[in-house]
Amino acid sequence: MRRPSVTLPLQAYRAGLRIGEPALTGLLAWRAQRGKEDPRRLPERRGLPGRARPVGPLAWMHGASVGEALSLIGLVEGMIARGFSVLVTTGTRAAAELVGVRLPPGAVHQYMPLDAPRWVGRFLNHWQPDLAVIAESEIWPNTILALDEREIPLILVNGRMSERSFRGWERCPRTAKALLARIAICLTQTQEDGERFAKLGAPRVSIAGNLKFDASVPPADAQQLAYLGAMVAGRPVWVAASTHSGEEAMVAYAHAMLKAQFPQLLTIIAPRHPARGGEAVACANAVGLRSAQRSAGGRPHPSTEVYVADTIGELGLFYRLSPLVFLGGSLVPRGGQNPIEPLRLESAVLHGPHTENFGVIYHALDRAGGAMPVRDGVELAAVAAELLGDRERLADMARAGQRALEPFEGAVARTLAVLPRPCWPRSTARCTTAPRRPPSSRWSGCGTSARPWSRRSCPMPGRAASSRPATRRA
Repeated sequence: MRRPSVTLPLQAYRAGLRIGEPALTGLLAWRAQRGKEDPRRLPERRGLPGRARPVGPLAWMHGASVGEALSLIGLVEGMIARGFSVLVTTGTRAAAELVGVRLPPGAVHQYMPLDAPRWVGRFLNHWQPDLAVIAESEIWPNTILALDEREIPLILVNGRMSERSFRGWERCPRTAKALLARIAICLTQTQEDGERFAKLGAPRVSIAGNLKFDASVPPADAQQLAYLGAMVAGRPVWVAASTHSGEEAMVAYAHAMLKAQFPQLLTIIAPRHPARGGEAVACANAVGLRSAQRSAGGRPHPSTEVYVADTIGELGLFYRLSPLVFLGGSLVPRGGQNPIEPLRLESAVLHGPHTENFGVIYHALDRAGGAMPVRDGVELAAVAAELLGDRERLADMARAGQRALEPFEGAVARTLAVLPRPCWPRSTARCTTAPRRPPSSRWSGCGTSARPWSRRSCPMPGRAASSRPATRRA
């Protein structure tokens, strides 16, 4: 199938970012000053490598932020078991800090370069991946075009596309098709996601499910767990996790309403962005609650009513301390947060009405009794009062939530079944200038003489190509 030509908007975008490199450099410096970029690793954001390329076949996997990156861990482990080294890139500092300590041997981390053509080219010429795997909805035009020019197969995994994004892409259908037609296969989370990608021009779409359902539980430092567990022993505890602006005030108000019934109550607030810890403290102070801030060395002493956990990578610790978790981004219109981790750690889940990002799973959880919706801070306080006073009901909710997750599992295995295996002796010589033209025998299951795992010849190992978009289950 002949790929669509690069449209004028894409050509303008490419030229604009080529000319705009100095402005992008200034943007990175500005972000570094505000703590949003790691100053020591800024060159990586310009495509300059921070380490040598591993010898042998290399799979590149990209997850922009914390959730996307962590969802790739199962695939990383699977590809290492097949003989690949794996390069994992992220776009945020928080994701880099978390993923850097969670990667298994055989995987390395770098920052994703910004989508300037020269920076992307520099990145690809150094790393020369044999396969690119992008998570969820990261559609960077210059990166897609550069991969296509180098004949590096690109697979979108855990793909999702909201109705809002779909309507936006529908306004430029030729450009959408020019990009999506260059993706070897889209493995999406749901049927609805798959249909949207197919309508926009993705030539091959399969439904693999959500990788996050197979993610391992977040770790917790054993010493900190024992220390904090002893400190809060005997107190009713609940967690407001991944809260956004406006929600900390509602949670603090809910605690103030609960004080009379639960005078020893401890509310732990973990803001979605730890830099907002000071705002959470201010919200607690505004309603007369005594607070402590973890990033400032505070601890949940008996007199502490609100403990602000404004650190990175410790949600697993606080979920283990609480039988009840309210998940933020849902009382304000931010689409909700992932409920899987607290459920895996045996917590009951509360959420607001805005759960579009995880609509299917929240619907299943609510129906099964593993989660409960609340409309505002007043209802949050009322439902929390009922549950904190009934430990048996909390345990029943947590078990119901875990059972509701079972039908959604298996996405990692389904995705790995589609990803190829290396099947040739590699040369250690690497080209550092011109795009590479790899041998046609590169991928197992791809028995044609056309380019490896190409959109024209081998959409999936062991499956025939199709000349029209298809939406199927992997």
